[in-house]
Amino acid sequence: MNERDSEMVSVLLQRRGFGPADREGRANAVIVNTCSVRGKAEDKALGKLRMLIAARRERPGLIVGAIGCMAQRLQRELFALAPGLDFAVGTHALARVPEALEAARAGRGPVLFAPDRDGPYDGLTHAHGRVSAFINILFGCNRRCAYCVVPDVRGSEWSRPAIEIVAEARDLAARGAREITLLGQSIMAYGRQGPVWDGAPPSPRGYAEPLPRLLEALADLPGLLRLRFTSSHPGGCSAELARAMAELPAVCEHLHLPVQSGSDRVLALMGRGYTADDYRAAVRRLRAAVPALVLSTDVIAGFPTETPADFDATRALLEEIGFDNVYIFQYNPRPGTRAAEWPDDVSPGEKLRRNHVLLEDQGRRSERFHGTFVGRSCEVLAEGPGPRGAARWTGRTRDNILVVFDGPPRVKAGNLVSVRIERSTAQALYGTAEAPG
Repeated sequence: MNERDSEMVSVLLQRRGFGPADREGRANAVIVNTCSVRGKAEDKALGKLRMLIAARRERPGLIVGAIGCMAQRLQRELFALAPGLDFAVGTHALARVPEALEAARAGRGPVLFAPDRDGPYDGLTHAHGRVSAFINILFGCNRRCAYCVVPDVRGSEWSRPAIEIVAEARDLAARGAREITLLGQSIMAYGRQGPVWDGAPPSPRGYAEPLPRLLEALADLPGLLRLRFTSSHPGGCSAELARAMAELPAVCEHLHLPVQSGSDRVLALMGRGYTADDYRAAVRRLRAAVPALVLSTDVIAGFPTETPADFDATRALLEEIGFDNVYIFQYNPRPGTRAAEWPDDVSPGEKLRRNHVLLEDQGRRSERFHGTFVGRSCEVLAEGPGPRGAARWTGRTRDNILVVFDGPPRVKAGNLVSVRIERSTAQALYGTAEAPG
């Protein structure tokens, strides 16, 4: 979501006559897009802002701005934490970044735009030439999980009209995008807050739920090869969504489905709204419809009161489900959340130990799963040359596994390439592109 926000801001600035610098040291202005989900992310952003401001000793006139969640959360306090900051623009006012930058250039800083509601949204703000693109379909979140600051910095849920999303996707596909990922903090809630399908004809396949109807409307767009959506919630894994994933060929066999914990007691404390058995049932429903479905997830290590038994339940559930990738976060309190009022009673050392245990578990799972691809041919969407030169390319399978491959001479970004997998690691597959038949 932050990557999509950064892209939108960059396009809006270019429309106003600004151009991207080829490297940070040559820029007249540097804007840091911030995140508040974890304390470490905020610390890194503050460190970067202070370093940029200090660089004015050698680069007089450098303009430094901050946008995103920290600007929304801290507002005027951010200027005290980073003295010399020229402007800050919150999540609800990103379209005003060019205005803030121009005010700072004119010496009218420090400038703050951080309203508590979203301003106008321009969906047609995508960089040209990208094979994979992101589209926001749902903003904000209503779930209020005990540890999460997102509702405070992103606001309440609201869904964009389906007709706007389809037009945006059609434009992207016409300009070369071959894969689109739909974005929403809790994306399966799309359309539940308003009539996003007003005036539209019935679904040809009989879908009644807003998200399956949207997937259906996008799946047959000319030029679009793959369709993904994130981030999901077990409560939204309905039979109809599973049917849509099975029936629509463009929808990929991959889903990011956060679990956070395998302990029912901890899940209840977190306010997640499901039990471990509910999560298992959601996965069974999806895999019954899409047997090849590959899952990734999020887990929090060391949530308040998490006991060794709770942690063991999480390890067991992760092993049982068999995720391809797990994003593991050590718990840290976020200001304003319910959990921040509770004793943070799992020691930093124990959080780190549990984090390492989960990483080691997942490394073994990923190595084992990726090893099953060796000797097989995989369909890979070519993204471009890798960091080591034009001879080796990178791309992803439909189930979102990174592939590094030796490309044939005429391969282009956006091509579907058949790659014979020769070796694997926990992180990626490696192989050689096969000549077209």
